[in-house]
Amino acid sequence: MSSHREAPAISTDPVADNTDVYAFVSPDRPDTVTLIANFIPLEEPAGGPNFFRFGDDVLYEIHIDNDGDGHEDVTFDFRFTTRVMNPATFLYNVGPISSLTDPNWNVRQTYEVGVTRDNGRGRKPRTVAGRNLATPPVNIGPRSTPDYEALAKAAIHSLPDGVRVFAGQRDEGFFVDLGSIFDLGTLRPVQMLHLIPSANAMGEDGAGGYNVHSIAIQVPISMITADGKVPTDVMAAGSTIGVWATASRQRVTLRTKERGADSVGPWVQVSRLGNPLINEVVIPLGKKDDWNGAHPSRDSQFASHYAAPELAALLPVLYPGVFPRLGALTESGASRDDLVAILLTGIPGGLVDGFQNFTGTTQADMLRLNVAIPPTGTPSPLGLIGGDAAGFPNGRRVFDDVVAIELRAVAGAVYPLIDSTFEPDAAAGGLADGTSNDRPYLTVFPYLGTPHQGYEHTHH
Repeated sequence: MSSHREAPAISTDPVADNTDVYAFVSPDRPDTVTLIANFIPLEEPAGGPNFFRFGDDVLYEIHIDNDGDGHEDVTFDFRFTTRVMNPATFLYNVGPISSLTDPNWNVRQTYEVGVTRDNGRGRKPRTVAGRNLATPPVNIGPRSTPDYEALAKAAIHSLPDGVRVFAGQRDEGFFVDLGSIFDLGTLRPVQMLHLIPSANAMGEDGAGGYNVHSIAIQVPISMITADGKVPTDVMAAGSTIGVWATASRQRVTLRTKERGADSVGPWVQVSRLGNPLINEVVIPLGKKDDWNGAHPSRDSQFASHYAAPELAALLPVLYPGVFPRLGALTESGASRDDLVAILLTGIPGGLVDGFQNFTGTTQADMLRLNVAIPPTGTPSPLGLIGGDAAGFPNGRRVFDDVVAIELRAVAGAVYPLIDSTFEPDAAAGGLADGTSNDRPYLTVFPYLGTPHQGYEHTHH
């Protein structure tokens, strides 16, 4: 969670496992949008001597739909190359690393950034936006990486047309009580009310102390809208874009004694992510691998799971007497059109005063971001349900508490948007797992915090 080890096949392929996707209007450059895709779940900081890195044989992509059909109109792709400077040593570095060209640094990755656009004439030509861009080393410890953030800042690259990009290790910014939630849906702050009760307690961030490998790109809004302009009307249809990320591998891998592994053939999508927690807790086990390989434009085949999520039926069972209204709603067989709107089409105008992020009737799992809504100086981690229209489910910021937001939505807290006669259970509006991130976020690009060092770190 948000999408860590969420499907049987991808759980064995961590470098291609897309863990989180973020999309938001940049608070430090409000004429741009920041897009972030994270990979490698639960990355142990002390992972030497072969520290974590992106896959040279993985095609990483961030897609943008700007006309509501569930198909990508702009795609940014990232392709990595690893070089070992001295193959005669087992060491990642042979001394302190003080710069991105330091000869002490032995295992280095560079990458290329490509941009593919739909030109409206049936062709999608790719252009190269940047080559031989350096990633920073991992955060090893005080002797090897004594000034880590200086290395990370040096790895922020400026590309043509006002684009900035970063790829490298960051703190795992997603927070969730993994150990509790997957122990029969326990929420520690209210576990006394559980079917198998125990004393209430504070939540424990199961992702705390771990890192991820993050791809972050900051692009002018005018570069990704359908008309090439910066929208100012929140209620205009062209103000909303859809965002998702994918990882793909080539169809065939050949292994030989002489060359090791070579990959050939067309690219095959093995992981994708738009909205958080979907493949984790909405898509059933038998369809998780299919969902990872499917294109968002075909998500109507999964719509029944959004309209009748299993968790909505489980909550009244796991917490007896706490969710009687949710139980009655579920037993009635009513479609959860509130969740379908939030997750598959966007919220139409007229349901929330002065807000919409509707992309049309095509059902597609994407983060939907209304780029005409500016960042707020007093953001709420609860996003839209916390009165902050700049947050999830309007895109997703790194600090948005998506676990609490989605728990409350599934429990019926937003069902009155489509049925004003429905009164949610009292507990629905306060559900949370009681966690927060274990270290601060940055206020500037790339926003995710300094990664934990291998020498000294703790989990929980």
